Amino acid sequence: MADSDPQHRPPLSPLNLALRLGAIGAVTVVIAAALAYTGGYFSPDRVTPARVVDQLEHNNGQHPGFRRNHPKGICVTGYFQSNGAAAELSSAQVFSATRTPVQGRFSLPTGNPYSPDSAAPLRSMALRFQQANGQQWRTGMNSMAVFPVGTPEAFYGLLQATAPDPATGKPNPEKAGAFFAAHPETGAFLAWVKTAKPAASFASETYNSVNAFYLTNAAGVRQAVRWSMVATVDASGAAPQTDDYLQADLQQHLAAGPLRWNLVLTLANPGDPSNDASKTWSGEHRTVNAGTLVIEHEQPQDSGECRDINYDPLILPAGIEGSDDPLLAARSAAYAASYERRTGEVESLPKEGNRP
Repeated sequence: MADSDPQHRPPLSPLNLALRLGAIGAVTVVIAAALAYTGGYFSPDRVTPARVVDQLEHNNGQHPGFRRNHPKGICVTGYFQSNGAAAELSSAQVFSATRTPVQGRFSLPTGNPYSPDSAAPLRSMALRFQQANGQQWRTGMNSMAVFPVGTPEAFYGLLQATAPDPATGKPNPEKAGAFFAAHPETGAFLAWVKTAKPAASFASETYNSVNAFYLTNAAGVRQAVRWSMVATVDASGAAPQTDDYLQADLQQHLAAGPLRWNLVLTLANPGDPSNDASKTWSGEHRTVNAGTLVIEHEQPQDSGECRDINYDPLILPAGIEGSDDPLLAARSAAYAASYERRTGEVESLPKEGNRP
């Protein structure tokens, strides 16, 4: 299967696709991928952040002290080296300062801290940039380029549709297939799922914001963008057949020297949606390489600097603003609910508990 040519595969029906998602772990692929980019405040139907976190726990099981999504991870530290190219687009100090300290986290986007690293073909990077003026920029990115759905309500429906069936412990393919059939906007994401394979390394992945944001310069001009951390390392081999290879691989890379990613901003064209993360921005776009992220050290997530950081995507410095994408407010609210729960549970954990 790993050696087959995706261009010669027959198209999958929604039902067959749902079965495939179940086989590779719909809870850890579709749901977990979704959870990396949503959360919270679902006002029209009163789907609250607490209900979203409850659904996560229902789908993934309860793991006290851990993040409700992305619980398996590793802390990293380093800095961002600006090249000044984005200063014309944003007044944020991170784009003009020589160096900005960074505390980050690589993770596996499943809801189970004991999942094997091959459980999902998706890798995640979260970062906190600490500007010298005291302001922060926090961002969570995934190795997919598009989100399954465009609204918080649809996301919650996805969670429900792909919840494990008590009789089998896996998502019901009929419910999942019906959801995908009723939500054609999932097409771009499902096309990615069909060919995605687990990467052998955090170091070789490119991580995308998926959601749009606005950059504002000193003159007050706003520009919608999406951003990517583009890998400079090629580690494109097959993933090892072991449960826990990503952390060891990262440690091996860092023992040989720092790892680097280029921060590439993609500027929206007129007509590109800034409020729908399920839609790609197709065609030619201006891009700006804003500088280099340098990761120098790794730390255990139960004692490292990332442990107590909530990577809320709406904690932004002056010069970067959230867009009109409703998923951003939803993410922020659910992250806060998850953070409150897990930090309240930490005191009851054993000292050696691997809390996130």
